[in-house]
Amino acid sequence: MNDSELRELLRDSPDSGRRAVFDEYYNYVYAIVLRILRGHAGERDIEECVVDVFSDVLLHLDPERESTFKSYIGTVAKRDAISRLRNVRKQTLRNVPAESDELGELVCGDDIAADAENSIVTDLLMKAVAELGEPDSVIIVQKYFYDRKSDEIGRIVGMSPTAVRVRCMRAMKKLRKALDGLI
Repeated sequence: MNDSELRELLRDSPDSGRRAVFDEYYNYVYAIVLRILRGHAGERDIEECVVDVFSDVLLHLDPERESTFKSYIGTVAKRDAISRLRNVRKQTLRNVPAESDELGELVCGDDIAADAENSIVTDLLMKAVAELGEPDSVIIVQKYFYDRKSDEIGRIVGMSPTAVRVRCMRAMKKLRKALDGLI
C-alpha cells in the first residue's frame, strides 16, 4: 500500500487506516528499534518501544502532511529507540547493588566503624565511576560488578571486545587518578 492509499484510508476510515499503517510499517519499525536496542534491552523492552512508536505515530500522524509516512515513522522510531536506550543505560547504572554480597567481602559485619568506612568508600567509588561518563562507566560496572567478559560488554555498549578492553584500561587509570586523594 502506498502513501496516497494510506492517506485516503486514514481520511475515510481512521480506524482502518491506523491498522493499515501498523500492518504496513510494523517490520520496518521493529528493525529500527532492534538495531538500536539489541544487546542493551530485553525483548520485552524492544516490543514496548515498538508499541510506543506506533502510539506516538498514530496520535500525531497528519494524513495531509506532505512528507512520506516512511520517513516520518522511521524518525519517530529512531528517536523513541534512542530515548529508550538512554533510559535502559541509566537504569543499569542505578541498579548496581552496593551491598557487600555483590561487591565482595567489603563489610566485616560486627565492626560498625569499619562498616561505616566501607559504606563511604563504596559511595565514593560509585560516584567516581558514574563521573566517568558513558560508555566507560557502563564498561566498569559490567566488568567489575557483574563480572562480564569483554565480548559480552561489547555487545551491550556496541563496541568491539578490543575497544572495550582499551576503554576499560583507560577508565581504570582515570578512576585511580580520581580516587587517589579521596581514599
